[in-house]
Amino acid sequence: QVQVVESGGGLVQAGGSLRLSCAASGNMLFINRMGWYRQAPGKQRELVAAITNGNTTNYADSVKGRFTISRDNAKNTVYLQMNSLKLEDTAVYYCNFGRPGYNYWGQGTQVTVSS
Repeated sequence: QVQVVESGGGLVQAGGSLRLSCAASGNMLFINRMGWYRQAPGKQRELVAAITNGNTTNYADSVKGRFTISRDNAKNTVYLQMNSLKLEDTAVYYCNFGRPGYNYWGQGTQVTVSS
């Protein structure tokens, strides 16, 4: 079992920055990917950014050039640096640690971008 806890959400003005953190604990064996997803009210959860054990990253088109995912293996932590935030980035952001056949999710952290 893996426990996942996000932190770093909050209220920020448009154009500002936030950094989300996600720490995992437990049995990390076979974990091979980490990612950030978000869900806005009335919308489906969507992938924001992901990183593999080989440090391959991919991003949603809507955040490319503004968000950066990174990881600290020693701390079992993944980060999401969010710059140039837009109103449409407002959502609950969820962290995900995945192994073949299963995903572990955090409880989510709210990010609200105001004008």
